[in-house]
Amino acid sequence: MSGAGAVVELLYGRGTLPVRFPEACELTVVRKPAVAVLTDPAGVVTEAFADPVGAAPLRRLAAGCRTACILVCDITRPVPNGLFLRPMIEELLAAGVPSSGILVLVATGLHRPNEGAELERLIGDAWVSRNVRVENHFARNEGDHVDLGTTRGRGTPVKLDRRFVHADLRIATGLVEPHFMAGYSGGRKVVVPGVAHEDTIRTLHNHRLMAHPKAVQANLAGNPLHEEQLEIVRMLGDVYALNVVIDEERRPAFVNFGEIVESHLRAVDFAHGCCTVPLPRRFATIVTSAAGYPLDQTYYQTVKGMVTPMDVLEDGGTLIVASACTEGFGSRAFRAAQGHLVREGTDGFLERISGKPQAEIDEWQTQMQTKAQRSARVQLFTEGLDAEDFPLTGVERVASIRDAVSASIARTGDPAVAVVPEGPYVVPLRAA
Repeated sequence: MSGAGAVVELLYGRGTLPVRFPEACELTVVRKPAVAVLTDPAGVVTEAFADPVGAAPLRRLAAGCRTACILVCDITRPVPNGLFLRPMIEELLAAGVPSSGILVLVATGLHRPNEGAELERLIGDAWVSRNVRVENHFARNEGDHVDLGTTRGRGTPVKLDRRFVHADLRIATGLVEPHFMAGYSGGRKVVVPGVAHEDTIRTLHNHRLMAHPKAVQANLAGNPLHEEQLEIVRMLGDVYALNVVIDEERRPAFVNFGEIVESHLRAVDFAHGCCTVPLPRRFATIVTSAAGYPLDQTYYQTVKGMVTPMDVLEDGGTLIVASACTEGFGSRAFRAAQGHLVREGTDGFLERISGKPQAEIDEWQTQMQTKAQRSARVQLFTEGLDAEDFPLTGVERVASIRDAVSASIARTGDPAVAVVPEGPYVVPLRAA
């Protein structure tokens, strides 16, 4: 609980957005529980390679391999690739894998490729790109993928990047953090949708799966997207993962390596304890962020901040989100989906997409936005969307978060306000 008139800094762009809250509000600031960061992260990485979860040491796994494919998340995730990529590759080289056979593949899913200076920032160590190949995944290139059939559970077509499928050694790397559809990111999610064909991605994101009550943040039990991802990864055979959990200042708090499913679940157990916050009540007003750079570069990613705090928002309450949107709106496909939402309304939009076996590209993000809109008054503070783009958001624009909070208190008559400075990286949950 913070005092009246308190200033809270929301993650916003490459810095923070300080907000002075009204004297009239009773403020609860929702932050991650305190977690000890790693004092020697490089040493922990070395130890993880030597003593993996459910697997032999990395050097032994790599012995006899002629090719290795290492997946990294794209620029929308603040993964500390500079911490572990070089030592990982050095382990492979020491095991006899030729540098010409090692590929670092950016798991873009259906996002745009990362190139030039942006790719250098993503990789985090110039040594990597000087010594091995670094390439992007392109989900729409049919010839880049191997057709592995369909899943038994739900009949999802499984097409994955052949560079990963055919590698002697397959490793996924990434952050384990709350994800508003898949429960948690990382592990199996870096493989699919990360290096999946658009048919696979669009099927996994259809209305039926996205509308499932278990397809929510911080939940894996009964989550249909998670279950499909697990089945797809198991169709591949042996896959390994390096998993990282970071604190609010993006410092590593946990690193492990090992068999992809078991190592990921251990990372999820750690992340769940430091990313979820039980609260004793719901709030009529919530202020949150889109987590700052790199996640809040587009309005597309901003939707995650709208959905994550819904468990503690009163029906009919006000949800105020701050997002820089420095790169603007998002893809053309997302723009088209939002256009349908604005013209048809939430009910009309959902009715139109409900029977489709495959979602249109980026349509799922609009579907997730409707979850917030159907139960709350959604408002957005941004300096990155112009007068042409903003109407496509389908939400209200606010020029001042402080004034928006005052108006919400006046409308609801409830002075209690929750603020989540780190946005979707923190999951407030209603205590049982």
